[in-house]
Amino acid sequence: MTVDDALALARRLGIERGDAQSLLAHLAGQDRAWLITHGDTPLAHAEAALRRLAAGEPLAHLTGWQPFHGLELQVTPATLIPRPDTETLVDWALELLTALPGEPTVADLGTGSGAIALAIKAACPRARVTAVDLSAEALAVARGNGERLGLPIDWRQGSWFAPLAGARFDLIVSNPPYIAGDDPHLPALRHEPLTALTPGGDGLADLYALIDAAPAHLAPGGWLLLEHGWDQADALAQRLAARGYTAATLRRDLAGRARASGGRWLSPSFV
Repeated sequence: MTVDDALALARRLGIERGDAQSLLAHLAGQDRAWLITHGDTPLAHAEAALRRLAAGEPLAHLTGWQPFHGLELQVTPATLIPRPDTETLVDWALELLTALPGEPTVADLGTGSGAIALAIKAACPRARVTAVDLSAEALAVARGNGERLGLPIDWRQGSWFAPLAGARFDLIVSNPPYIAGDDPHLPALRHEPLTALTPGGDGLADLYALIDAAPAHLAPGGWLLLEHGWDQADALAQRLAARGYTAATLRRDLAGRARASGGRWLSPSFV
């Protein structure tokens, strides 16, 4: 099958043109511009890869890479694929870090591919970043990304705050599982780890657990920032206020949907 044959097949399969070009360029070991002038070049494995893409396998899993906040990250089925929406959380974190002197401390909980931790470290090199994940497989991917990018992160394995006993941070960020267990979109995400997508129930369990536990690990004046679903902002605002956070607020993604909520911890005695 030639490049032109593969592009024609992609059209018949209903694959978006940009995705097809990205996949074929990856198979050829070239950039997308190369495809334009090499239409008659044979391309091994193109048909099988296109049919996998059409069947719902993520492009990032077929290529092994996903762009995020200016970084190229390796991803595998052991990790959640970083989404552009999560850049909202990173941008908010970087705004807060800009106002902090010295070497502010940051914890990224449930780091997956390391996307959030690495994006923060890349944009704010003076920050001292710790990243935690329960999955040894995901943590291996994250560590590999950090080594390849030359970004030093303190990687730790464990559940949420368990590997951080006694440590306090100026900023804690997390993109935890938050999709409701009966969400009709979950089947379309079957190629990604279910435990990184949903805690079951209404999707709020891990978000609430992080809100409740974070004060014991926040320095006075520190912030907790959480990504969540568009319809969960009100519930999180109430939980943050009830737990004693101040300045509780939210950020919206590029589509205008509520995407991240956070609060500041000012009461070291109320833990």
